[in-house]
Amino acid sequence: MQLNFKISNKNYSINTDKYHDIAIALQFNKEQPNTYNVEKATSKAYAIDNFIGDTRRGGGCNFEVLKMIPHCNGTHTECIGHITNQRISINEQLKDVFIPATLISVTPLIADDMEDVYQPTLEKNDRVISKKILEDAIKNYNNHFLKALVIRTLPNDNKKKSRNYMKHEAPFFSLDAMEYIIALGVDHLLVDMPSVDRAFDDGELNVHHIFWNVKKGTHEIDESSNLYKTITEMVYVEDAIQDGNYMLNLQIASFVSDASPSRPILMEITEI
Repeated sequence: MQLNFKISNKNYSINTDKYHDIAIALQFNKEQPNTYNVEKATSKAYAIDNFIGDTRRGGGCNFEVLKMIPHCNGTHTECIGHITNQRISINEQLKDVFIPATLISVTPLIADDMEDVYQPTLEKNDRVISKKILEDAIKNYNNHFLKALVIRTLPNDNKKKSRNYMKHEAPFFSLDAMEYIIALGVDHLLVDMPSVDRAFDDGELNVHHIFWNVKKGTHEIDESSNLYKTITEMVYVEDAIQDGNYMLNLQIASFVSDASPSRPILMEITEI
């Protein structure tokens, strides 16, 4: 199906049959990405009395119990409820269906080699995405497609689909990089790391706090908080997908929870 739309007085079209799925398919009981060494996502046939939910074991249908931690087991989308005392759920906060998006590729730099990073504490081997790195990557793109920003980090090996991030530390954003993302007007940020923050930061999550405009060191929202912004972590963007402008369809399960497994879809755009 072809859909036509207008952004800033320019006409575009998308073919909904041609898209890029940038979610990591979650293989229960098998290889999957993991952070904080949590339990793997698992599936198990439900069994009670004479009923077994497995056709291979004589059951009439497959009927499984799924166990997972969305924040740690794969591609997921989270809302402001991730850092607040108020139990705010992703199914209420994600309001957008078709979202103008920009995909960029960036190479994080070693903190010890950088002079422009605004960050209170860094270790010399930390890999950081700074404001300058983002500025250089975004400068030639259309601001009207920055409602969503998808960031692919380089190198981009497919081990991201099954990486244990306690053994291979991921890059993260500097504070001024996230302030720059907010200044661009980004409502939906998608990254191929397990977190926009450093994995071990004493629970401060300062980059998350900047994104949702929740006062540092608190867990309370106010009238200035960014209630409807989302962060999607642990996507995987194949090398064959070119940097540029897309239409994003961000699919989630309707969980009453701060996060849900998700399936971000990028659709290619043609100007008409």
